[in-house]
Formats: sequence, structure tokens, C-alpha cells
Amino acid sequence: MADREHASAGHKLSQLVGDWFEEFFVLPLLRKVADQLKLYLDNRFRARKARQGDKIIWTDIEGNEIDYDFVMELDGTDERLGIPVAYFECFWRRGKRHSKDKARDDTGKLMPMRDVHPTARFLGIIAGGDFTAPARALVQNRQIDLFYIPKTKIVSAFDKHALRIEYPDKFPEAEKAKLAGAFVRGLNKKKKQSAAATLQELVGEVSLDSYVDRVRGALGALPQEIRLLAQRQSKPEVFETIADATAFLENPKFDYSNLWKTSSTKLPIPTERSLSGHLTLSTRSRRCIRR
Repeated sequence: MADREHASAGHKLSQLVGDWFEEFFVLPLLRKVADQLKLYLDNRFRARKARQGDKIIWTDIEGNEIDYDFVMELDGTDERLGIPVAYFECFWRRGKRHSKDKARDDTGKLMPMRDVHPTARFLGIIAGGDFTAPARALVQNRQIDLFYIPKTKIVSAFDKHALRIEYPDKFPEAEKAKLAGAFVRGLNKKKKQSAAATLQELVGEVSLDSYVDRVRGALGALPQEIRLLAQRQSKPEVFETIADATAFLENPKFDYSNLWKTSSTKLPIPTERSLSGHLTLSTRSRRCIRR
């Protein structure tokens, strides 16, 4: 039993650092963007009637459920899901091993949302710790935004508050357990906040503001015109707001009169059921960043 507890000490320490990174560094950073753009920021640290439990679940085009760390929504509330405009994953990695596997996994979670939700203008990863250059390149080659915080900065942020998270790879398990225990005892809410503030200083205001502007820039282009077509057979239904388009989709009634003009064969009118998965959406955008 003792050996098992020692062996899990490193994992427990990494989990604690990862939770801290997500709640005290990433969450405030994304909340700043969401507040400026008046978007709803869904995350596991807020209760929400619109979903079940703590997980932020969205489905891909095949109906598979995917759990995300953060999702920004237009017109979302605690009681109602909004229109997703950004998806984020974040993580802390102590070691370099399997970095490319992690890159593949997280980009593989994010990319399907491009097909399901054309409104998702930003897909991003916020990574802290050891994340190799090839892994970072893989993320960027898949057109996923990456904000990377080197391990040395996170280790230093805790060191400045007498909290140690770094240890040699061949550190004895018993010593690792002692280190994890000391970290748990010293990690109160005040220390979490102080370490996060120190990390913000180490990363630098310029880098943080640059990231915020990058996300705002991607999300600040609001649709000026939305066109919906059914199976490329109907006349386009044109809307000026996402709310109007959403209301139409609750009870869609497309105009198929052009079918008779373009075909010598009498074609069946698509039913509401047959429309599922066969809508085409196009938008024209205008810049509208709230400053």
C-alpha cells in the first residue's frame, strides 16, 4: 500500500499543478476576453443548469461527445446554451515524454468543431510545462492557436512562494511523496492566487495582452449576413443576425420553387427530417471589436 501511495505522488502533484494552472491562470485570462466581448465563458468552475454535471460536453458531426475545458458562447446563459464561437483546451506537463501524442489528442478534440459549428472562429490550446518544439509545430500546422508557457516560469512562480514542484526524474518515490505532501499542505487559496500573480509577471504583460488581442481579433468579426440553404436546392434564406437565423432553424421553411425551373424531372420536396445534416451556411463579416 505504501509503495502504491508513493508511486502516485508524482501524478497527484501534477494533477494539483494542472488544476491550479487551469483555474488561476487560464480562467482569468479567458474571462478577460469573454467579458470584453460580452460572451458566455463555460467552464467546470461555474455551475450551469444548461448542462448536466461539471463536464463541458459538445458533440461532433458523428454524434460523439467531446469534453472541453472552456467554450465561449454568443447569447449563452446559465439556463440556455448559446452559439459556440471558441473552444479551448489547456494542460500542464512536467515532462517531455509523449508531447506529440498530447498534441495529437488535443488538436483531434478541437478540429471537429470546425465542421459542426461554422461559428467557431477560434480553436486554441494553452499549454504549460514541458511541451517539445515538434509537438508545438504539430499544433500550429493544424491551424490551432497555441499559447505556450515554459516550465521554468511555472516552477519559478511556485519557488517564489516556497512551494516546490520540480524534482529529478530518478527522484526516490519516498522523497517524491514527501515533496507532494509539503506542496498540498502549503497550497492554500492565498498561495494559489499569489503564485498565479507571480506567473503573470514572469510571462509579462506584453505577452498576455498580445494573446488577449489575438483571441479578440479572431472573435471580433461578427457576421453581417447569414445565408442558409437546404441541400443546395432551395433559395437562400438571408438573415442579418444570428438570433434571427437560430429562430428560423427551430421551424425551418425553405423555398424550393427554383427546383421546377432548373430540373425537367419533378423532384421531391425535402422534408424537415431530411434537412438534418444537409444545411449549407455562408456568412459575410464585418469587424466589430469592442474596445
